[in-house]
Amino acid sequence: MEPVTLTTERLVLRPFRPADAPAVHAACQDPDIPRWTTVPFPYTRAHAEDFVGPATARGWREDTTYTFAVTLKEDGRPAGDGTLVGSAGLVRLAQLAPPAREAELGYWTVKEHRGRGYTAEAARALVRWAFTDLGVERMEWYAEAGNEASRAVALKAGFRMEGTLRAKIPHRDTRRDAWAASLLPSDLDLSSETPYLPYEGRAV
Repeated sequence: MEPVTLTTERLVLRPFRPADAPAVHAACQDPDIPRWTTVPFPYTRAHAEDFVGPATARGWREDTTYTFAVTLKEDGRPAGDGTLVGSAGLVRLAQLAPPAREAELGYWTVKEHRGRGYTAEAARALVRWAFTDLGVERMEWYAEAGNEASRAVALKAGFRMEGTLRAKIPHRDTRRDAWAASLLPSDLDLSSETPYLPYEGRAV
């Protein structure tokens, strides 16, 4: 699909551009980002250039991954040209039959911009777009168990915790436990094409 741009009260979420490579490279030198996410380590300038260029473009073109640069709305600067505060994106999850109606939300935040609610604000915009424009019927979130900051963002975005999955995440030659959560259109008072019938003790 063609890339889109989303706006919130304080942010512009737009596709990455080649010019973002220096900011992305600088952000990913923070050890917390490779510690808790899947970005390569050590993170090189070549990694950043691939991420903001071919990798992002391929995801949009193939309709599989939608990656956004999260930027500030700043006085005197054109929309989308503000300071980079992070990255947020969706990955469509494979299903037995198309179209895929499930997706996973992921994000990271530049160290200097954490604690201000930007990532939760971006996450809320992304999941609403996914439900209303992409037809997603279940949004999933995973993080390595212990990643309290990521869980706080997910909860602020409306996700409901579902438990801990053993050995879910391969990371640095080990498998790590993951916290799991989900968000449904009905949680945001939105409808979905396939009705949700929750289990309430009924006989199967």
